[in-house]
Amino acid sequence: QVQLVESGGGLVQAGGSLRLSCAASGRTSSRYAMGWFRQAPGKERQFVAAISWSGGNIYYVDSVKGRFTISRDNAKNTVDLQMNSLKPDDTAVYFCAADINDLAYGTTASQFHYWGQGTQVTVSS
Repeated sequence: QVQLVESGGGLVQAGGSLRLSCAASGRTSSRYAMGWFRQAPGKERQFVAAISWSGGNIYYVDSVKGRFTISRDNAKNTVDLQMNSLKPDDTAVYFCAADINDLAYGTTASQFHYWGQGTQVTVSS
């Protein structure tokens, strides 16, 4: 089992920045890929970014490319999401997730096995 706890959400004006962090505990010796997803009210959970265990494979949804950066520190069991140039459309609950197959089967939500509780990000216009 892996426990994930997100932090760093909040309220920010459009054009601003936030940095989300996710701390993993439990069975962290395995080589998990990590991802960030988001869910806005009334919408389905959406993939945002993912990073393989080695950091060699990184993926983003098109709408955040050039604005968001995912990174990880395996020694600290953390994964971060730096979000710049935020837009009101980025408003959502952001979830951290772990994939025990290290992205071998893609980046859809169903491929991720462990989830955090989520952190709210609100971008005002």
